[in-house]
Amino acid sequence: MENEKEIKEEEKEQQPEEQVEKLEEEIPVPAGASEDKKSKKEKKDKHANSKLKEEQEKLLEQISKLQEENQALLEKVKLAQAEVVNYRKRKDEETQNMLKFANQDLITELINVADNFERAIKLDDNDLTDELSKFLDGFKMMYANLMEILKKFGVEEINRVGEVFNPNEEQALMTDSIEEMDDDVVTEVLLKGYKLNGRVIRPASVKVNSK
Repeated sequence: MENEKEIKEEEKEQQPEEQVEKLEEEIPVPAGASEDKKSKKEKKDKHANSKLKEEQEKLLEQISKLQEENQALLEKVKLAQAEVVNYRKRKDEETQNMLKFANQDLITELINVADNFERAIKLDDNDLTDELSKFLDGFKMMYANLMEILKKFGVEEINRVGEVFNPNEEQALMTDSIEEMDDDVVTEVLLKGYKLNGRVIRPASVKVNSK
């Protein structure tokens, strides 16, 4: 009896589940329900793809902006490097010029001494005694040595007789009137001019032809 009772109770417990399954089988699925579900899924996927695309576009925009900033920084660095190089070049040139012309004042004084030697050696030996002639020979030797020393330090004479007057290297003090020569041609050097390492430190005083 007890076994029969238990079997009946188990059948009762199983009846609701079976009834639900039967109801599910009997309830008709609305037409288009699966299509709506599919459409919702497509919309969801589309929305996700759209959001992903927006994020990608933002990232690309940020990358582009960073690249532009990086390029701008590189240009600034290059400009700064160029400025440093130019500054060094200017400083090197200034240093070289200082070294090249550091002794200009001394050279100028020595040139004045050379002028005095030239005046002395222009004297006519025929009008001098033997003793004075010996002194004059000594002056000529000292003058030659002095000019050699000046040459070693980058000094060169400006002597452009027969060439067209150059105001950058010469100053015209007098004029000549020589028919055989063109105008503005240097006819004579009255006082020598000098350059130091290519720079004019004293212009030559000259006569210029003017017909």
